[in-house]
Amino acid sequence: MRYKEIVGMARGSAENLRNWEIARVDELETALADAHAAVAAAAEVEERAAERAARWWKMAQHNVERLTWLELEEPEPVSTARPQYLERYLEEVKPSYQELVQAVLALGWRAKR
Repeated sequence: MRYKEIVGMARGSAENLRNWEIARVDELETALADAHAAVAAAAEVEERAAERAARWWKMAQHNVERLTWLELEEPEPVSTARPQYLERYLEEVKPSYQELVQAVLALGWRAKR
């Protein structure tokens, strides 16, 4: 009788373990799908930000290309930038660009070479 009780408990434990493993697989698959979606969304945001930065850079380059004494270097991504501040960084580009345009215009005759 005791043997049957132990075997029954072992079967019940095995069934509980199997159910837990199946539930855990479902949780992990859901988490994996969410992670893939988050990576895809982040890649899309990164691509849009890179395109936006490239447009601003080309406009800035166009404004200063007539200044022969100024050498331009391609900007490099900053590895210490925080992803959560991306929008803030992008919003700072327009005022900086406008300052650049005003500075080039202030050069007057030098800018018209």
